[in-house]
Amino acid sequence: MLARLAHVVARNRWKVIGAWIVLTLFGGFAAGQVSKRWYQSFSIPGKSAYEADQRTLGTFGTGVRPPDVVVFHTAGDATKSGAIAAAMGRAAAVIPGARTSSYFSTHDLMYVSKDRHTTFEEVYPPGPSTFSTTSEATKVRAAAARGLPGGIQVEVTGHDPLEEASSHGGGGGNVLIEAMIGGLGAIVILLFVFGTLPAILIPIVVAAAAILNTFTLVWALTYITNVSIIVEFLIALVGLGVAIDYALLMIFRFRDELREGEDVETALVETMTHAGRSVIVSGSTVAVGLLSMVILPLPFIRSIGIGGMLIPAVSVLAAITLMPALLAVLGERINSVRLMPKRLVDHGHPEDGAWGRWARFVLRRPWAVATTGAAIVAVLVVLGVQLNPNESQMKNFPGTGTAIAGRTLLADAGISPGVMKPFVTLVENGGNAQAIAAKERTVPGVVGATVPPGPAWHQGMNALVEAFPAIDGAAPGIQGVINRVNGELEGTTATLGGVPAVDRDFVHAVYNNFPYVLAFVLVLTLVLLTRAFRSIVLPIKAAILNLVSLGAAFGIVVFIFQLGHGSSLWNITATQAITAWIPLMIFAFLFGLSMDYEVFMLTRMREAYDETGSTERAIELGLARTGKLVTSAALILMFAFLVLSSSPGFEIKEFAIGLAAGIIFDATVIRALLVPALMRLLGRANWWLPHWTRRALFIREERAPEAKPVLEG
Repeated sequence: MLARLAHVVARNRWKVIGAWIVLTLFGGFAAGQVSKRWYQSFSIPGKSAYEADQRTLGTFGTGVRPPDVVVFHTAGDATKSGAIAAAMGRAAAVIPGARTSSYFSTHDLMYVSKDRHTTFEEVYPPGPSTFSTTSEATKVRAAAARGLPGGIQVEVTGHDPLEEASSHGGGGGNVLIEAMIGGLGAIVILLFVFGTLPAILIPIVVAAAAILNTFTLVWALTYITNVSIIVEFLIALVGLGVAIDYALLMIFRFRDELREGEDVETALVETMTHAGRSVIVSGSTVAVGLLSMVILPLPFIRSIGIGGMLIPAVSVLAAITLMPALLAVLGERINSVRLMPKRLVDHGHPEDGAWGRWARFVLRRPWAVATTGAAIVAVLVVLGVQLNPNESQMKNFPGTGTAIAGRTLLADAGISPGVMKPFVTLVENGGNAQAIAAKERTVPGVVGATVPPGPAWHQGMNALVEAFPAIDGAAPGIQGVINRVNGELEGTTATLGGVPAVDRDFVHAVYNNFPYVLAFVLVLTLVLLTRAFRSIVLPIKAAILNLVSLGAAFGIVVFIFQLGHGSSLWNITATQAITAWIPLMIFAFLFGLSMDYEVFMLTRMREAYDETGSTERAIELGLARTGKLVTSAALILMFAFLVLSSSPGFEIKEFAIGLAAGIIFDATVIRALLVPALMRLLGRANWWLPHWTRRALFIREERAPEAKPVLEG
């Protein structure tokens, strides 16, 4: 089939190129249109805290976003300061429709430090929470400080102001600029890989076509379902890396075939037959990793899975249609316009070069290599199992400015960090809100609860109770406090809401269902690879090594960010937790991308084994012929994610560095050490495939390579 496609594309090369040009130009238009249609929120349907907050938003116009905390410090008694009371009024006026609470509205001392020198006001912004909403902390502080007597300090802190401080006051980075920088980095790497201008430019052209045409499909998808804005970054960066990966594989094979003396069309057919098949298998595994997100009961993550799946799909389509058309046009000129010294340009026969020598070393010392790789992996996996998927505590948010100063004022005054993420209980159907507040005050771990007066807290038969946990809303003991509060609310018309409870709902929704995601990915991957390699041992080994690689990647993230060893390079202190969505997304991307490299290697090894019947020769040729390809592809992806790590926001940095480190670790320790060493130790068992598996997966019988003349080493 792929051979026939190669002939068709070669004969209609200009038509194929023309069609891709038209589609890509339209893709540029679509990219502009889809930027207006991204889904910028998230929901957790069926979870009580989330649903309570949504009902609160519908009734009161507030309730979804965490409050800004306006903190005042004075040398005197803050509760007797008319200037502070007036300043609180000015601060609230900056955000029309905000719901507020303070000592001056409730006369409750839970808003005041024990020495009465520090007090604070809670200002709940109205409307839904999106990626583009801001806290207005700077404006709120300016309004509060205006006319405030000397000696009274005012700062504005809270979850959103601290998050903005960690991203230097900015939102997300510019995806197009980041993609362009990533593209420039890819060009530099491709220069050293190929050394000739056409071979360098073709992968960039194919990547641009894949990225822009993916935007077209996602634009259409937004009319069917909501698509998270996160997909925008995935298309640009993952699309860049994956499309270039596939283009690299095709060009490497095409040039190899030309060196063997094949004419252009024959070289193209061989390239499509072998490399094209690898591209399809690789793209399928990447798509499976992303598609697994649809299993999670979170609409915005499901949209990432569906939208993300389109990235490898379009990249594969570009690789098996546009790519061969360009190669057919260029032919031998793929090696023209040399930009590097002749001695640095690839001349083929990699088995005689550094990768060939390394392959033979592994074959001679498989136990030593396997032990070394396993030791490195073991250390990182031990760290990885310590991963704490949770929102970082407020004290660990990096940055400077009023949010950090306000957080310090609260801490110095002995006020609980829980005031930055309060509990808000919705009391419905005429329930007794005062009685609910009294119940919550008795709960261990709650420092205070009250029912502020006014229409912002009372609407018809509904009212709101505000309570402050004694610990941060992301601290390890917060689940126990939430459970105890929910226990007190059983049998009443009240439902606990607020950011801490919603965050825990999110973690439970993701990680309670994660085993199903893992099972989905593993089963589909095993089926795909068993059919591709006609072996059940190789897919099982690949799946196990991929999981080990993921564990090591989590270990790197834990070591750098959770424990803080090296996080200062990104101006971040130890976070003690990794934001809950980051491990999930690292899993989805890294599993598929890592499998790319496994497929590239095993395809060549299987091909060599079918030709020679020798496992050792298959390992040597497969590693020698794909080592440069895999490391080059990993470097390009690593650079793309390093570019993403320059974006503002410590969470994006954790995600990007986790992927960058995980990809390069996988390409080196896993693929260059463990894969060949373990295959050498397994010997002919690598190729075992039970007969029932052949029948179940419709794998056609082939002559056993053992019958061929070349025997094991």
